[in-house]
Amino acid sequence: MTGLFDRQRLGRCAEWLAVAVAVALPWSTTLTGVFLTLWLVALILSFDIPALRHKPWIPMGGLPIPVALWTLAAVGMLWAHAPLAERIAGLNSFHKLLAIPLLMLQFRETDRGKWVLIGFLVSCTVMLVVSWGLVLLPDLPWRGRQRFEGRTMIGMPIKDHIAQSTMFTLCVFGLAEGAFLAWHKARRHLALTLALLAIVFLANILYVATSRTALVAIPILVALFAFMRLGWKSAAGLLIAVMVLAAAAWATSPHLRDRVTGVFEEVGDYQPGAAPTSAGQRLEFWRKSIMIVADAPVFGHGTGSIREQFRQSAVGQTGMAALGSANPHNQILAIAIQLGLLGTLVLLVMWVAHLRLFCGPGLPAGIGLALVVQNIVSSFFNSSLFDFTHGWLYVWGVGVLCGMMLHESPNAQARFDASAKAMVSRLNAAFARTRSLFRRGRPTP
Repeated sequence: MTGLFDRQRLGRCAEWLAVAVAVALPWSTTLTGVFLTLWLVALILSFDIPALRHKPWIPMGGLPIPVALWTLAAVGMLWAHAPLAERIAGLNSFHKLLAIPLLMLQFRETDRGKWVLIGFLVSCTVMLVVSWGLVLLPDLPWRGRQRFEGRTMIGMPIKDHIAQSTMFTLCVFGLAEGAFLAWHKARRHLALTLALLAIVFLANILYVATSRTALVAIPILVALFAFMRLGWKSAAGLLIAVMVLAAAAWATSPHLRDRVTGVFEEVGDYQPGAAPTSAGQRLEFWRKSIMIVADAPVFGHGTGSIREQFRQSAVGQTGMAALGSANPHNQILAIAIQLGLLGTLVLLVMWVAHLRLFCGPGLPAGIGLALVVQNIVSSFFNSSLFDFTHGWLYVWGVGVLCGMMLHESPNAQARFDASAKAMVSRLNAAFARTRSLFRRGRPTP
């Protein structure tokens, strides 16, 4: 019994459970949830609380801001005019943010963070092989087909095309970071292998699981990688190569052309009373969301109020305007509807803090920067932090990668602390401006 509750043994168990979460995330929501629960129990039991009080704490983006956003959401339940079940469901979307500081604390003390990255990459590579197999081997008895907008999409064994392309995009740029570092360490064969695998992941995005969100994020991430890691000549060469690849993909991938041209047709045909389309629904949800936010701009309508607000806005409407939803397909609007400008400010500060955490050299920093930028871009088209796969991918990545940076570099904590002080100063100034709006937007319990 003593061995069962040994803190070191539980700590090692929690580390491998964190790896298991990363392996399961691309495949199974249920299995991921089971591993998350086991990880949390093992990690909490492994903590030596008195010892933690005497160690350097974690940076601004790890503890105060995610916890502040969760706390604001918890308090926001008080003024929500929505059923209690919907308020609780709304708060559930914020719970995952509390895992960020726990992961930072955990992987600050261990070097097993790299196994989380390896586990995720291996799991995604297996999914990549299965995806290409479904496309290239038409006689397989199991096709793994997914339906989207009335069409059959082949090449997505488990997740939808948005989730699969999001994970594959992260793999592309993680492999690019690894290839860059391997090349500078004169490990040419490893660098070329990683670069080739990255190209295969990218080809899958362009030819199989083509997400419009990924098509927006990838050029931004390429430009960021070129700016952060390469000299101007190498950066120019990379950008030219990417443009040539994009032109070749456009000429040879009917699926890619259909996805890109389709969005312009859907936007052009958009009318609130028209038949639903993917782009049209987003435009309608955004239009309604802006009107809903305008009714309670400072503190919002309360946690869990999205579905009720959309329900009210759909009364007497037809076509897309009659659709109800609990998801406005925009992370900023999803926060603003519930928590107003105050909640939106905290969300933006969290993103900026996470960007600052990863603005540095090294593999964890490079992958972390790509992860945060990808999440920000995706959040303009989806409520990424509230989605299970996208949200946990972000939380797991930020927590583990920042913990790795703290473990590897003794100077990282000092740099993070300096960034935290600057962030606190800016946050206080922003809150001071918000106070002037308090009387006009005081929430009603």
